[in-house]
Amino acid sequence: MAQVLIRNWWAFALRGTLGVLLGLAAFLFPGITLGALVLLFGAYAVVDGVFAVVAGVRAAEHREHWGALLLEGIAGIAAGVLAFVWPALTALVLLYLIAAWSIIRGALRIAAAIRLRRTIPGEWLLGLNGALSVLFGVLLIAMPAIGLLTLVWLVGLYAVIFGALLLGLAFRLRRHQVLRTSHGPDQIKPIR
Repeated sequence: MAQVLIRNWWAFALRGTLGVLLGLAAFLFPGITLGALVLLFGAYAVVDGVFAVVAGVRAAEHREHWGALLLEGIAGIAAGVLAFVWPALTALVLLYLIAAWSIIRGALRIAAAIRLRRTIPGEWLLGLNGALSVLFGVLLIAMPAIGLLTLVWLVGLYAVIFGALLLGLAFRLRRHQVLRTSHGPDQIKPIR
């Protein structure tokens, strides 16, 4: 799985960039309607889920651990599709949908980081990303009466931090790939 992650560092960079852009849009346009939030969330969840499924399939092709990536992708795609199918969701239902998606993906990322802790550089960023996802989901469940504007800002803050952490991981993976390529795979020890 580590080699698949290192080779596909660009997918983390793309996912991180999309997360940061979603977060900035939430801050720049706080008057966003619930319908627009549902569509933004749905699009992001589907795209993020597709990338996770692709990473899982590539890991399976290389006989590496793929289950967590596949589950993460399926959960993201399902959450996004549900958001598109029922666009008139209430704020409370959307809140619980985002919270469940965030907790599931966070737990899967923490599990992946624990498995990869001795294999790839910057695995702690993946674990921190997962912990942030779980914390975000729990906060949304703990405060269901939250206002829409606050929800938009929380989603924006989460997306910016989530995206920045994925960008950090992507560039550490890219650095590891460049070092492995220039010095040969057996001459480079993992970068911490």
